[in-house]
Amino acid sequence: MTEVLVGPPPAAGERLLFSDFAALDPASGVRGRIDLRVEDGKIVELAEGGALSAQDGERVFSGRDGLLLLPAFFDPHVHLRVPGQEHKEDLRSGTAAAAAGGFWAVLAMANTAPPVDGVELLEALRGRARREAVVKVGFFAAVSKGLEGKELVEMVGLRRAGAVGFSDDGKPVASARLLRDALLYQRLSGGVVALHEEDPDLAAGGGLREGPTSVALGLAGIPAASESGMVARDLEVAAAVGGRLHLLHLSTARSVALLEEAKGRGVAVSAEVTPHHLILDEGELTSLDTGFKVNPPLGDEGDRRALVKAFKEGTIDCLATDHAPHAAEEKEAPFELAPMGTIGLETAFAALYTHLVVPGLVDLERVVEGLCCGAALYGLQPATLAVGAEANLAVVDLKAQWVAGEGGWQSKGASCCFAGRRLVGRVVATLCAGHQVFDSREEGKR
Repeated sequence: MTEVLVGPPPAAGERLLFSDFAALDPASGVRGRIDLRVEDGKIVELAEGGALSAQDGERVFSGRDGLLLLPAFFDPHVHLRVPGQEHKEDLRSGTAAAAAGGFWAVLAMANTAPPVDGVELLEALRGRARREAVVKVGFFAAVSKGLEGKELVEMVGLRRAGAVGFSDDGKPVASARLLRDALLYQRLSGGVVALHEEDPDLAAGGGLREGPTSVALGLAGIPAASESGMVARDLEVAAAVGGRLHLLHLSTARSVALLEEAKGRGVAVSAEVTPHHLILDEGELTSLDTGFKVNPPLGDEGDRRALVKAFKEGTIDCLATDHAPHAAEEKEAPFELAPMGTIGLETAFAALYTHLVVPGLVDLERVVEGLCCGAALYGLQPATLAVGAEANLAVVDLKAQWVAGEGGWQSKGASCCFAGRRLVGRVVATLCAGHQVFDSREEGKR
């Protein structure tokens, strides 16, 4: 099987010591002050805080009050816009944004121009990522050729070539027959079928959730049933034929209820939620700020609370940013014409810490788990603070206060739904395979 993630190789010759750091890793059970030694891209020693002495040639990072050492994060849902839309994002800028957010790896969606629907294009992308990516990248292949929803891609061949899974994200798989066939082939190929849940007829022409806000603004809305109706159908198809299903960026309370019921009867399904759907609701759109125009649209307060509860309790498995950069002139268009999407890699941890952890809605351990465990859903090893593991690490300053976007962004995109907010907690350093790929002291914003 071809290695799915491509990017920086292990940092040969690098020797690092993280001395007397507060640390937290739900996966390994590490909690408390530790020393951690890294050599040649791997964690080689763990000890109680202050127990290890620096060796000759070793670079030392000292833990101070407020700094917390974590396993680096994994984002299973980003849009890097390569190939064909490099004016919005490219492999270097998108993965630099990931590094600035504490992520060691991301999975890139296939709705590019052209879509990733053939082996040759997938192999070319993987080669570019080896040369250009700052962190590791995995690539989805499309479910249907050309994202047209008519004919399946060559799933077995694409999986052998390194596709992490299959998704027409940006569009639903409108045909139940095509979804059935995709799940049958997924059982042969492996990987995961990841679905954007939206009824295209119900959603047509809408730019925000159908409800009081859309009525007050006089704008066409997208009903919540556009998502939950497709979720219900797709879970029934998966229950009937088997196969491994993942539900992308859930946004409604009804979708959560359907997910919980399906898991209860053994359907092989997982799901993700974005920081913006956990934190924001449709009331933000009264400003007509296109930074809040996302797909699926922000729901009402009842939806938001249901998502928080489902994530906290584990019904929703993981967090994903759905990082979706657009050119500035596109997002500056009138609300009805502007594209849907927000950037999210650089604000994910801080937004979650500020709006969920600090108020006591979700504990920090669950947030860290949610930011890491997406890797396992795709059969990949999450980052962990354990001897022998690859050194994928994030250092966060829980006392840092900053205004999102105040100094610009690593991403080429500048439309962020958290822009201008004062946030608490910030990533100050990220390691990927032992390479320090982000240092807040040296960050050069675009």
